[in-house]
Amino acid sequence: MKNRILAALVGISFIVPAVAEEQRLSADVLWQLDRVGSPVISPDGDYVVVPVTSYDQESDEGETRLWLLATDSEADPRPLTSEGATASSPVFSPDGDTLAFVSKRDDDEAGQIYILPMSMPGEAIRLTEMPTGTSALRWVGEHIYFISNVWPGQSLEALAETVTAEKEDKVTGMVWNALPYSHWDHYIDEAKQRHLYRVPADGGDIELLTGDSGLQLPRSTAGTGHYDVSPDGGTIALVANSQVGEVYPNNDIYLLPVGGGDPVNLTADNPAPDSAPQFSPNGRTLIYQQQRIQGFYGDQQKLMVHNLERGTTQMLHGDWDRSISSPAWQPNSRGLYASIDDAGTRRLYSIPVGSGNPRAITGSTDYTQPVVADNGTLVAINQTALHPSMVVRVNPRNGAAERIEQFNAEQLAEVALGTYESVTYTGADGKDIQMWVHYPPGFDKEKEYPLMLLIHGGPHGAITDNFHYRWNAQTFASWGYVTAWPNFHGSSGFGQDFSDSINPDWITRPYADVMAAAEWLIDKPWIDGDRAVAAGGSYGGYLSSIILGKEHPFQALVIHAAVYDLYAQMSADFAVHDQRFGSYWDNPEIYKEFSPHYYAANFNTPSLIIHGQNDLRVPVGQGFELFRTLQTRGVDSRMVYYPDENHWILKRSNSLHWYQEVRDWVEQYAAPGPK
Repeated sequence: MKNRILAALVGISFIVPAVAEEQRLSADVLWQLDRVGSPVISPDGDYVVVPVTSYDQESDEGETRLWLLATDSEADPRPLTSEGATASSPVFSPDGDTLAFVSKRDDDEAGQIYILPMSMPGEAIRLTEMPTGTSALRWVGEHIYFISNVWPGQSLEALAETVTAEKEDKVTGMVWNALPYSHWDHYIDEAKQRHLYRVPADGGDIELLTGDSGLQLPRSTAGTGHYDVSPDGGTIALVANSQVGEVYPNNDIYLLPVGGGDPVNLTADNPAPDSAPQFSPNGRTLIYQQQRIQGFYGDQQKLMVHNLERGTTQMLHGDWDRSISSPAWQPNSRGLYASIDDAGTRRLYSIPVGSGNPRAITGSTDYTQPVVADNGTLVAINQTALHPSMVVRVNPRNGAAERIEQFNAEQLAEVALGTYESVTYTGADGKDIQMWVHYPPGFDKEKEYPLMLLIHGGPHGAITDNFHYRWNAQTFASWGYVTAWPNFHGSSGFGQDFSDSINPDWITRPYADVMAAAEWLIDKPWIDGDRAVAAGGSYGGYLSSIILGKEHPFQALVIHAAVYDLYAQMSADFAVHDQRFGSYWDNPEIYKEFSPHYYAANFNTPSLIIHGQNDLRVPVGQGFELFRTLQTRGVDSRMVYYPDENHWILKRSNSLHWYQEVRDWVEQYAAPGPK
């Protein structure tokens, strides 16, 4: 097994030559791999453009180039953009003859729209000079639409002057009068708003579309999933907060006539978030996603269908116990393809807009980001725990997939990989819990291996059959550990009740599930229970902090970006329970019962604490508070601090350092390799 990639890819096969066992999937190898982004497909279905990011060892910087792929798999991929000019947000013209994308070249101070002919040789030509930059492109009719973060009410000339003044201003202070003030890793300038613009594709004046509407796109972030344009260019559907100035936003779907007219709020009666509007190809229908529970980000996304002629809206497949994600219209406007988080695997589904039930197209391994051409050609991203993202053409009838590029084939041909499998064990309340178990290269079930149990974040997410760069289970396994990811109670993809079963009690069921996972694994003859460690980040760090104060079988813990003190979490951009269940002054028993810092008197397990300064989702004080607590109690502990990282460790050198710190720590308490 050690010289073969174990990946049940439908219609895809790999031939991996024999290699030396020591050439494993190290952290260094992870950073040698090309990272394939979201594909876009030409209207005729002949071509796909995909952004591919690679990292330079000397500069420690990443660069994204656009590549052209042929869906018939016969033509070799070729780069469309040159080295030294990062590109993003590619979009084809309606006739497929031209590609638009965002890039920052030459004297550009911000990302601008560039136009590249596809039917003949030529250089990319800059289309815009937008002082505040462009993002999230859509090309409809004769116009290209984009989002820019601007000072409202200013002309382009005034925006240029303000940008210059901001750069020259030596004052670094920021002022807020209302929320939000931050999002993940950046502070939000209260004076700026995100607005929608368009520009003629053949050049001309930039036109502000949302300026007089009283609407702005979400202040925290905005992309193509926050707006769409009807095929005739007459109507915009966009996501906007209907409660500006309130602590908690309520993102609604608005219809805005192009050229004047009052916006119409389609979702005013829903107090929870609405998102991802998309017009059907025939322009008669608008779909969007809707949640119903305020303050529960893991609430299922239901598919809503609005008939534009009749003005009526209905929920489709409301009794289907799965969440809609990444829907892409089929050309006949009668159905959608979507990537569905489905019991530990992301599968492509065909979803009818009308009668009939959702039907799974793909089976094993993850499929995401489906895109569809006018002729019905379906392309998606496919990945496994052993292979990073690949661009594949998918047969929508039987799910057969054909790879249309060979990114990373050469690099991985020299890497010896382990194996993995999905298992099921009994967890809290007697429920079945799905878990991915990874075995090191050359695994021998007649010997005993140490265990590294991983606890995923969220908690309302899931570990599916994908390739994780920041926490790669096969990289951990390559050190000589059996590694496991349980999808404990609260994880997505196993039904609404399963996901919501841990609210507001974030401890009882997930802790029981993790302990049951450890017991299931340690009971195996090929696991050495005296060499067991656990590691978690974000919510996984929270649960690891809880484990610190409770009984467990682990010799050491790795705790990354942990929510350690629920009171201190009020300083974050996400305060966990306060919107749905009340703040600590309204419902203090929740915080006393479920905050890890109340268990500190029982802490005695050696722990590695990791945190980044720019983490605004879980502010860095949480990590230092936990570290100081452990040190004060005399518990062996180490603090690893990154002044230039956020909730995740994203820079190449820092990531390599992170992996080495984790490895050094777990090897200190659980020696790697078989015995």
